Amino acid sequence: MPTAPTEQPSTQRTDRATPPTGVAATTPLAALGQVPWSDIRDSTGSAADIPRLLRGVARGDARTARAALDELRGRICQYGFVVEQATAATVPFLWELAQLPHVTCRAQIIQLLRSIADARQWESVAAVYPKLLNHRENPAVWERRARQAVRARSGALRTLLAEPDGEIARATTELADALAE
Repeated sequence: MPTAPTEQPSTQRTDRATPPTGVAATTPLAALGQVPWSDIRDSTGSAADIPRLLRGVARGDARTARAALDELRGRICQYGFVVEQATAATVPFLWELAQLPHVTCRAQIIQLLRSIADARQWESVAAVYPKLLNHRENPAVWERRARQAVRARSGALRTLLAEPDGEIARATTELADALAE
């Protein structure tokens, strides 16, 4: 009798508390190079463009940042579905960007994190069609890992809830509620 494939090991950790040697703690997205993006997938194939999109969100004017975030959303969480393995690897960077005061689309980043935290579509499908779990590429595992990645950084909620920007505070409250369920 064939056995179900085991979960694939994560590629690399991006949740280290300290930056790599020689990188200033204030350098945004300093850990991007620690993830083998070209070896993992997003909805378009190789996730190699995710660092470019994250940098666009971090450094772009409001229009550029929003366009980069919209493209990023399509690659990692389309229509509320965690679509590929790159989602979990991207989450720590979304948390980082959500906390940077100069980022122009912070509320939308927090909303994306909430969408990822709420994602249970693949697990629901697997409950009805358990054979889905026998596939080598298991989307239910991607979904679970992405939710775990959101939870792993939830310590930032307190700071974000204290934001004077009402839109950020509202989005953070919704994310906190999603994580409390």
